[in-house]
Amino acid sequence: MEKTIEPIDRIAKCGIIPVIVIDDPAQACPTAQALLSGGINIMEITFRTSAAAQSITIISARFPEMLIGAGTILSNEQLDQAILAGAQFIVSPGLDAELVKAAIDCQVPILPGAVTPSEIMAGLKLGIRTFKFFPAENYGGLASIMALCAPFPSIKFVPTGGISEKNLQSYMENDKITAVGGSWMATQSMIRAGQFDEITRKSRQAVDFVKTIRS
Repeated sequence: MEKTIEPIDRIAKCGIIPVIVIDDPAQACPTAQALLSGGINIMEITFRTSAAAQSITIISARFPEMLIGAGTILSNEQLDQAILAGAQFIVSPGLDAELVKAAIDCQVPILPGAVTPSEIMAGLKLGIRTFKFFPAENYGGLASIMALCAPFPSIKFVPTGGISEKNLQSYMENDKITAVGGSWMATQSMIRAGQFDEITRKSRQAVDFVKTIRS
């Protein structure tokens, strides 16, 4: 029997989490297909729009090979909606103990945001070892991440916010970075405009770049 690869391990293997904002569920399948065609089999659909839950359900049914996360989860109610829709991992911009415990109880991996030692210590008590770092560039980027990792050598980060092709390399070269989150390969405006060939091109470019760095 083939061994199941856990979501965090799949995220680490890919190295990139496209952060996707979908306005219309009709955009869900073309966006997922464009990412897959570019070699990316992970996507985080943010709960910033009313189309998020339905989009996750649609993609889950149509593309079982896609690992789908729900992002910008701020409450237990949104958590329940995301899991019911089919989300396989959860991303939150901050660390809320009640939300983390609820996700753990549902056996769904969660990446809570942490940018201070106190937040990291709170997360460690809950069993979290991989944190989101958001907004990454505003909070000092890789320099801040390395400073935080000094007293907490067991943790890793998924930085998101201000990351693009211009600064991707420095993050991907660091062994404290599980993956990076970003929208440069599939921006909201690109999705709205139906520029799916461009999403595929940028996705393939990002995948090839990460493979070169991590090989």
